[in-house]
Amino acid sequence: MKIESGETLFKLDPCENNPIVSPQGLGLTWHENGELKIGAVFNGGAETFQDKIILMPRCQQGYRKGRFVDEKTGIERSCLENYVSEVRPLISGDGVHFAGLRDIRIRGDGTDHQDFVYGIEDIRIIKTDRKYLLVGCGKIKPAFKGANADRIAVYSTGDFMNITYHGAVESFDSRNAVPFPGPVNGKYYALLRFHPNIHLVHLEAGLDQLLNPSRHIASWEKIYERRSRTVLFKAGEYPHEGEKIGPGAQVIKTDRGWLLIYHAVGEIKEEICKAYGLEEKIERGYSVCAALLDPDDPGRALCRTKNPIYIPSAPFELYGNEQYPVDVPAVVFPTGALVRKGKLLVYAGAGDKYIILLSCRLDDLVNYLWEHCKTAQ
Repeated sequence: MKIESGETLFKLDPCENNPIVSPQGLGLTWHENGELKIGAVFNGGAETFQDKIILMPRCQQGYRKGRFVDEKTGIERSCLENYVSEVRPLISGDGVHFAGLRDIRIRGDGTDHQDFVYGIEDIRIIKTDRKYLLVGCGKIKPAFKGANADRIAVYSTGDFMNITYHGAVESFDSRNAVPFPGPVNGKYYALLRFHPNIHLVHLEAGLDQLLNPSRHIASWEKIYERRSRTVLFKAGEYPHEGEKIGPGAQVIKTDRGWLLIYHAVGEIKEEICKAYGLEEKIERGYSVCAALLDPDDPGRALCRTKNPIYIPSAPFELYGNEQYPVDVPAVVFPTGALVRKGKLLVYAGAGDKYIILLSCRLDDLVNYLWEHCKTAQ
């Protein structure tokens, strides 16, 4: 659609069943002083498995809401206190209605190891030719309690019931790690977020660098030392990316390059908000963005959206209401994407409390990027 500036805006289509997963459906509730409290299920990686769709969201309950000042930005933000999140696999035949996969849990509370004990968050599912990599964020400090709390945590599975922990990358603070599903011209790559930018790094030891991170400490340290040379996208180029950006869902190979769905945080201007039926700009919001990377050299960006392809607009994404309270306002956070019958399905967290489904025809998005969003070469 056209917006007031004359630019062409692309909008992902929200599922009419949104939110498709809510905490009440998973029993994530408790009573406090006689009052029913509702927990959270959000930010789930997604992938196909035996003609089904698997979601792996983080789940949490028993927490309190609070405010804190972000050390990196100086901005006061909403936060949650006193929780340790875990990941629960969910399964669906239609991609909309999900149920728990037995009683499987991935815990980061010290039960299985001591690498991190304050929770496991935001797992991305990467389908390789041999197994599924599950790459998340292990917390070595309580959430929202200072910097240097995030570690890349790596698991793998063949069936989502038997899950193997491979360790954590101890060399630096980073979250939102998204490895590529296989080698590109013989090289293995991963997308990382070193605040506030998106980086593309070369994994010198290939998949083994992820499957045995403790064996490759020198390689991980080299990645950190060279981070000024590996920036793929810088934050701040557009208002909605003013605060930070980060990798979102796993990359998808298309005829025109690697499709990257990523998230951005910043001010969402009024003319974009109006296209979603909102009357005012969003002062600070998370949005969904997209890019195409060169199929043979992913460090070369071919296209990048100048405006978001989805913003918070429904109550459960924006500021909440009586039916749909939210824990953190104005958040849509993409963590899983897959293609079925030519349709792109994007799974995202909403309001740090729910899971939503967004979709479009894959060709429509790729063509939009190619026609309207090419980067200067």
